[in-house]
Amino acid sequence: MKPANLITIDPDILGGTPVFKDTRVPVKALFDYLADNLTLDYFLESFPTVSRELAVSVLRCSREDIEHQAAA
Repeated sequence: MKPANLITIDPDILGGTPVFKDTRVPVKALFDYLADNLTLDYFLESFPTVSRELAVSVLRCSREDIEHQAAA
């Protein structure tokens, strides 16, 4: 899935902060939760407007981007 299908960046939504598509939840929140050793399940409980599929897709897309950049 392409990032444009997963994330919205709109100056009228949280000042242009990247958010999960069709939500007002910053993508950064997912990475902050994981960095703080909190689980994906806990994140999803805290932000019920984000589906598991959407969160996992963002993580996979991020991993693929990192792998692509490392290979370049």
